[in-house]
Amino acid sequence: MKKIKNEAALSKKAIQVGENYALKRGYNGFSATMSANEKTEAIYRLLVLDKLIVGLPADKEDLPSMKHKLALWIQKHLPKDDPLLK
Repeated sequence: MKKIKNEAALSKKAIQVGENYALKRGYNGFSATMSANEKTEAIYRLLVLDKLIVGLPADKEDLPSMKHKLALWIQKHLPKDDPLLK
């Protein structure tokens, strides 16, 4: 897995955008006490289900890989001049 510049910030942004996407889609499972790791997994699985990202193989499905996939996903959807891409 190749490290992405600003991967932590991109993952955080992906969680924010993914949470909004999930809520608009009708997902009510997010709560104030839900951890970022739980949100990451829920958003990852939702995006795979909706075929917006390609799922990881079952043996490689761990939290760092999910965060990496979300970072790649949001990186493709941010405007070219976004500060996270610099």
